[in-house]
Amino acid sequence: MKRIRVLIVDDSALVRRALTQSLSQHLDIEVVATAVDPYAARDKILSLNPDVITLDIEMPRMDGITFLKLLMKHRPIPVVIMSSLTAAGSSKALEALQSGAVEVLEKPSGSNSTYEDGCRLAEVVRAASKARLRPPSAPQPPPAPVAPRLPPRDRSSRQIILMGASTGGTEALKTVLTSLGPDIPGICIVQHIPAQFSLAFANRLDSLCAFEVREARNGDRITPGLALVAPGGYHVVLKPRGAGYEVQLSEGPRIHYQRPAVDVMFESAVKAGAAPYSLGILLTGMGSDGATGLLSLLQNGAETIAQDEQSCVVFGMPREAIRLGAAQSVLPLTQIASRIERFAARTSAVSM
Repeated sequence: MKRIRVLIVDDSALVRRALTQSLSQHLDIEVVATAVDPYAARDKILSLNPDVITLDIEMPRMDGITFLKLLMKHRPIPVVIMSSLTAAGSSKALEALQSGAVEVLEKPSGSNSTYEDGCRLAEVVRAASKARLRPPSAPQPPPAPVAPRLPPRDRSSRQIILMGASTGGTEALKTVLTSLGPDIPGICIVQHIPAQFSLAFANRLDSLCAFEVREARNGDRITPGLALVAPGGYHVVLKPRGAGYEVQLSEGPRIHYQRPAVDVMFESAVKAGAAPYSLGILLTGMGSDGATGLLSLLQNGAETIAQDEQSCVVFGMPREAIRLGAAQSVLPLTQIASRIERFAARTSAVSM
């Protein structure tokens, strides 16, 4: 059995020990070395050629973002970012994803010698070792002054777009959503992301999109011209409300080791009677979350899309959906926005 060789880069001895102990419990993963900063890491990369790197952001001598950008330019290696749960940490974690990191996880903290979420870390390392690395996104120019957002034209509140993603999903969602105009049906998004990071992610999308994007709150209505992002740590459940739907947040059991889980959102849309008015989309990600839910949507009248293998960072969730026959269409990422526009254009055929 070929083992996945991991280099841990963090200036905290506690974190290095916690990550090493957690990963060493898995027979298919080997921690080949640790490094206290990017300069030490550079030498170990050259001598050991690791398959995956876990990388802290805040370190002496050189920060993790700068090191990540150098890696992606000169020697691309799958990188998993370990970030603190602070507003600044969340913002930098999103910058790391934009700069080419595969995934971001919460950094272990406290006095425990073992990392409580070690199984999740191992799962991410496995996915990262198989990830299709993409060129880093171009830096976003400062947003130009825009006219106030206008409400979308009169469209049914029943028509909704449901989107699920995991590894690689933050950039995939950005690509799709920033290609859409303001006149869209309501959108509900589940992205596997740690608690606290989802707010920064939603705010980032809101600054880039032609429509409002915000983190979902309990009781929010899904309305045209609005995209709601599931908060990290909460499932999003759709419930009927008048001629449309509202979201309820739940701290129920993790599904596929995830909360929020895509399957929970998809299945709740079916129970709410939303499937005939829905477009379900499953984007890049590891595991199988969303596959059975997408099939349920399709069987109850929804249109469904899965991202194709070539444009996925990790072809896990879409592959499982395709295997089940849940995807009406299998599309490259760059074609998904135009399919959403076609779906939105049929609003006049949807009864209020």
